Amino acid sequence: MNLFQQHAARDAHAAVAQLPVIDLAPYLSGADGALQNLADEIEDACERIGFFYIKNHGVSEDLIAQAFAQSRRFHALPLESKLGLSLDENNIGYMPMNASMQAHSTVHKATTPNQNESFFITHDRGPDHPDVVKQTPLRGHNHWPDEETIPGFRAGVMAYFAALNALGHSQVQPFAVALGMDADYLDESFADENNATLRMLHYQPTVVAGNDFGTAPHTDNSFMTILARMDVPGLAICLQSGEWLAPPLIPGTFLVNIGNMIRRMSNDRFLSTPHGVIVDGAQDRYSLAYFHSPNPYRMIEVAPACMDDENPAKYEPRLYADLMHEFYAANYFHQKDHGTIEMKNRYD
Repeated sequence: MNLFQQHAARDAHAAVAQLPVIDLAPYLSGADGALQNLADEIEDACERIGFFYIKNHGVSEDLIAQAFAQSRRFHALPLESKLGLSLDENNIGYMPMNASMQAHSTVHKATTPNQNESFFITHDRGPDHPDVVKQTPLRGHNHWPDEETIPGFRAGVMAYFAALNALGHSQVQPFAVALGMDADYLDESFADENNATLRMLHYQPTVVAGNDFGTAPHTDNSFMTILARMDVPGLAICLQSGEWLAPPLIPGTFLVNIGNMIRRMSNDRFLSTPHGVIVDGAQDRYSLAYFHSPNPYRMIEVAPACMDDENPAKYEPRLYADLMHEFYAANYFHQKDHGTIEMKNRYD
């Protein structure tokens, strides 16, 4: 019996009811009052559990299925080919099994590496992109297998990335209103190519010999995560009660959770909820985790509506690039020797 099973929610139906299914159709179609209604639903979900489903999100099932097919194609490549695209200092590229550990997590003491392999993709910047030319930290370029090796992979993956990036941007203003601010409060934070990462994950069945996980319990360091899953279970989220819930797969939806950046902006009013993965059974598991966050060179600070004299800011303003670097250095083995650097003067 693994950790999640030991602490599983006793009444699964009641627990599942805590995860709302939010319909984006009225807002995306421009219906009167839809922005405030959506913001109210997001606010409620973020204050209670930090996870929710979205439906009628505008991303086609065919595009999602194609992205999963591309992920399977990539992870089926020989290890030697994938290692030629190894994760770089900007956390772009391929990460093999047992190459990360949730050392930065405050919700679980990880002692063994995560049993998953991942391919990380961001905005597809060319060699002449100004940030690539200047080697701006956290603004690097993607690493692709040869077109002859895996035809159509790059185009297929970037089509999905573009759709998720657009979906993420569509939710920025509702989140701003959910924070109690004007709709355009966060617009500048996400301008000029926001920090966006698509992580194509592959898990083999988890070998549980002790403190072992596909992904150990953690909270995301992003603003928002949009997750697509296949029908192999494994994900569990920790309720406020301390019980673990395996959120069911609901056709036509994405599962969304908020991360540490919006929790920070909300002055801890919103929950960045612990979650992890243990894959039982004999089938491999694939998931597509898309992380939508502000531009790395914007300040992360508590929203004025989330603080007052009786509830002062719990966090000092920090450059998002610095917070990202600290997270990477703590969790990814290839980043261990980079140290902590202030990046305020690295972007001009």
